[in-house]
Amino acid sequence: MAILTIKNLIIAHVGPVNLELKSGEIVCLSGASGSGKSLMLRAIADIIPATGTFSLGEMKSSSVMAPVWRRQVSLLPAESQWWFDTVGEHFNQPDLELMHALSFEKDCLEWEVSRCSTGEKQRLALLRVLTNKPKCLLLDEPTGSLDPDNTLKVEALLKRLAKQQQIPLLWVSHSHEQIKRVADRHFVMRDGKLVTYE
Repeated sequence: MAILTIKNLIIAHVGPVNLELKSGEIVCLSGASGSGKSLMLRAIADIIPATGTFSLGEMKSSSVMAPVWRRQVSLLPAESQWWFDTVGEHFNQPDLELMHALSFEKDCLEWEVSRCSTGEKQRLALLRVLTNKPKCLLLDEPTGSLDPDNTLKVEALLKRLAKQQQIPLLWVSHSHEQIKRVADRHFVMRDGKLVTYE
């Protein structure tokens, strides 16, 4: 159980942002394209430099190496990256239960990445992130390329993991219907600031 705390985040046209996510809480973020939502997630994940302080429980991003922080506070980008030819080469110990929850069988590990659809890559990228057992998830439109059925499956899985493992989720979505289904709180990025959705 850990609380994600963001204090005085400033990057480019975004900020200052102050936000605290409780253990097991799903906070959704919406806003116009280019408003800085993805930029904010990348800054929190320590992928791009920004001012401000970020902590997960007692751990501060400034006190650990970036790869250590990212394993705990994991970003799922809107477009996943793949380095090897086959799916299985991207996994050490794939979780079969999670695999089934995302509508995959074990043979998917033998697939060529190049034959995967955009939606399959998005679900496999989520599986890859979850396999590392992060303590916090930053999700940049995690269902943006999925059909309605798989969207609901991903939502159900993420809601279950948030509550069971008490993981805070910061979830960017353009779908207000999705936000209604999953969010405990909803903010809008407007003029570089987070505004409570009303």
